[in-house]
Amino acid sequence: MIEWYDFYIFGMLAKTISTQFFPEGNPTAALLSTLAIFAAGFLVRPFGALVFGRLGDLIGRKHTFLLTLVIMGLSTFLIGCVPNYKSIGIVAPIIVLILRLLQGLALGGEYGGAATYVAEHAPVGKRGYYTSWIQTTATLGLFIALGIILLVKSNMSDAGFNANWGGWRYPFWISVALVGISIYIRLKMKESPLFSELQAAGTTSKNPIKESFSHKSNFKMVLLALFGAVMGQGVIWYTGQFYAQNFLETKCNIEFEQSRTIILWAIVFATPFFVFWGKLSDKVGRKWIMMAGLLCGVLFYRPIFSAFLKDTDVKEWTKKDLITVKEDTTFKKEKKDSLRITGIHFKDYYGNRFTKVITDTIDATLNKINADTKPTYINKKINPEKYIKFIFLVWLMILFVTMAYGPVAAFLVELFPTKIRYTSMSLPYHIGNGVFGGLVPFIGLLLTTSFPSDPLVGLWYPIGIAALCFLIGSIYLNNKIDENVDD
Repeated sequence: MIEWYDFYIFGMLAKTISTQFFPEGNPTAALLSTLAIFAAGFLVRPFGALVFGRLGDLIGRKHTFLLTLVIMGLSTFLIGCVPNYKSIGIVAPIIVLILRLLQGLALGGEYGGAATYVAEHAPVGKRGYYTSWIQTTATLGLFIALGIILLVKSNMSDAGFNANWGGWRYPFWISVALVGISIYIRLKMKESPLFSELQAAGTTSKNPIKESFSHKSNFKMVLLALFGAVMGQGVIWYTGQFYAQNFLETKCNIEFEQSRTIILWAIVFATPFFVFWGKLSDKVGRKWIMMAGLLCGVLFYRPIFSAFLKDTDVKEWTKKDLITVKEDTTFKKEKKDSLRITGIHFKDYYGNRFTKVITDTIDATLNKINADTKPTYINKKINPEKYIKFIFLVWLMILFVTMAYGPVAAFLVELFPTKIRYTSMSLPYHIGNGVFGGLVPFIGLLLTTSFPSDPLVGLWYPIGIAALCFLIGSIYLNNKIDENVDD
């Protein structure tokens, strides 16, 4: 959970980070650059899976994921210490990129070790239930990241939070304390019993990477795991949580606190279903639960995101939503003979403020505004009825996540023998999640920037990947649970 917290606070603060580590003037390019750095952390996860997976199969699970934790915690803390672009120029984003790559390498070695460690302690017939608790930690790490960010921001002004050495850095610094707790716990843990048996018998793998990927039968399982399950599960995970939060903030323009609390409440209500589906998979098999999660994403993403857009379209609001009481107009002088409106503040029916931004230059007499002016409303606050509806819709998407993700650890563990399990299961997992899943926010924003006429165009990437994975998994995956894989 602490590893996921460290990894995700970067994404949660992408908009603020883009203003700190890139030059001013083009906010869209800065955000794309930030999301590219965010995605870079995902792209190196497969390399971390190979490096630390090999170590885990050679020297043991416990010591390997203790090392990954230290690397992750130190990298996260240092991101919060890097001076901004104004202070050190291009060196700032380069340092952040390097630290982000270290985070990705560490996480690449973490998940396989944790899943393998727990699965090798689980009683027969309960692997799905035991490993499903690990599956909750990615979402809980996201929950803690959101919660700490909201807590910090609620105690300072926007200017104080977004300043160079402002509150946005605190979540990175807090990770040091969390990592210290986790290190203490891990030092108390014993090695996996199954791996200890292999060590005692002298039958551990001499070359886990070669055995995992040069043997035809095992490599076939690696490919099947990737293209039949994990690739689709990755895009479902990142669409239902990361892309949803980014969409609410940047496309629907819901104000910061409300967009975050919508995700928080949805996570709270959905998280128990990881364990529910994991336990159910011990009885009915893993395959069709995971496939159902993928199919739900394919069928329902566009209707759900369409509802977000419709309910936040100010032109569709009624008196129940909005009373357009103009409070003030802010002007910024640009030339001697012209002014630019930077913001007109309104109150809604519940007394909440939002801002209508108009960027067209008008003449000094303020007699007219360009006919093609298309104002953008930001910091919108939806009414309680729509707020509850949005929580439900995000909850629904996270429910799809729990179906696809809850049983996947047990599914991966049972595909591979003990002596090469750490390496074999880590690689497809981190390619599926790190490459295909981790690129969802970046590709989504890139598509919507390239095709601005369709605000939902970014969804075609996760829908296409999930549909392809559903077809391959439905045809080729076996629903039988293999409890004898350790033999």
